[in-house]
Amino acid sequence: MFTAGCTGSDDSGSSRAGRNFRPGADGVGDLYFPTYGNGGYDVANYALKVRYEPDGDRLAGTATITATATADLSRFNLDLVGLTVTEVVVDGARSDFRHDDGELVITPKRGLARDDRFTVEVEYHGLPEPILSPDLGEGGFMATEDGAIALGQPESASSWFPVNDHPEDKASYDIAVTVPQELSALSNGVPGERSTEDGWTTWRWSERTPMASYLVTLVIGNYRVKTATHDGKPLVTAVAASLPEGGPAERSLERTGEISDFLATQFGPYPFESYGGIAISDRRIGYALETQSRPVYGPAFFTSGPNDTVVAHELAHQWFGDSVSVRRWSDLWLNEGFATYAEWLWTQHDGGISAQQSFDRAYQDTDWAKPALDPGRAALFGRPVYQRGALAVHALRLTVGDEAFFRMLKTWTAEKRNGNVVTADLVTVAERVSGRTLRPLFDAWLSGTTAPPPPPPAS
Repeated sequence: MFTAGCTGSDDSGSSRAGRNFRPGADGVGDLYFPTYGNGGYDVANYALKVRYEPDGDRLAGTATITATATADLSRFNLDLVGLTVTEVVVDGARSDFRHDDGELVITPKRGLARDDRFTVEVEYHGLPEPILSPDLGEGGFMATEDGAIALGQPESASSWFPVNDHPEDKASYDIAVTVPQELSALSNGVPGERSTEDGWTTWRWSERTPMASYLVTLVIGNYRVKTATHDGKPLVTAVAASLPEGGPAERSLERTGEISDFLATQFGPYPFESYGGIAISDRRIGYALETQSRPVYGPAFFTSGPNDTVVAHELAHQWFGDSVSVRRWSDLWLNEGFATYAEWLWTQHDGGISAQQSFDRAYQDTDWAKPALDPGRAALFGRPVYQRGALAVHALRLTVGDEAFFRMLKTWTAEKRNGNVVTADLVTVAERVSGRTLRPLFDAWLSGTTAPPPPPPAS
């Protein structure tokens, strides 16, 4: 949507008198990733129009970003890696910009006053490239044999569109992707109308529920796409054509609705307007990621047969991580601990070992010298964040009892829906719901350096 004539461009000067316009920060201040995201504004919506040519690996796009200034801005930044910007328009006026070191610095014709709603349109093109991290490996936009994949955590979005690339600034998305007509172009949210012209097809997707930027995905290539309806909402699954038809990946994704329904009995109503999953064949992707409403699964998870556990993990993230998102990356256990615990719940529900048995096994196999909370940047995706996180969740359950525990989970997902949280917020909710003092328990299970004794089941 293009908006002209907002207060930020008011020529009368009456609303601008006495304001001290300053540059917005070039990062949100996350201690692990200081340059991620930007300060001074809050994005409401990204409207992306992208065209990708696999022959030559060329991307061209227009991003229309609707935002509100949270400070008096003389200029502001967007994150964009490795592409060429040709034009920037702010509220209908061409604006000065510079682009280097992954930062697109935009200087509008007139300062943007705090609380002003404004629109930025950025035209760009080029050869997209992955984002390399010395601690976390490769992510972002990667060309494949038959298309491309844009995927990664903690960042990937800035490799294919200009963005405020930190989970603290969630927004809605409207995405239109034009590709050769023989290919599929998959993304997040509700599928829209497809159109084909001159050998090119435009796929449209809309995610109206606020989404963190690292949860946006784009998967282009030869895929078997199935669209159904589940609980009145679209369920879109896609499996790479190079994977066996009716094989382990396809059979696992077919349980998406069933697993989502079970998790809803544990965590509360499913938080989004669509369901789905994408199974890719590119072996560079050795992980699965909870991309909002439509997780992406790497091929390694299905080499030995169907894998419902990984599906349960990524679907649990729709509540823990996607709907309720971290405010800072050091609290990532809030995502991974609960998703790992969901694996234990699903395994028990599906006829496997009990959650208590999963707890007992993980307890014996844990390095208690390594914390789950604030583990350090290099250990962000290490085993303690996942396993100690899940152990802490089960210890909480044993301490407060099942009734209070599951009531607390549903209270948490309802009260914090679409928001950003830190660990202290969870402690506050858990103590309020249970009527118990729980800070020492969380400290011991998340950060202590020796194994805490397992709590006896609550009477």
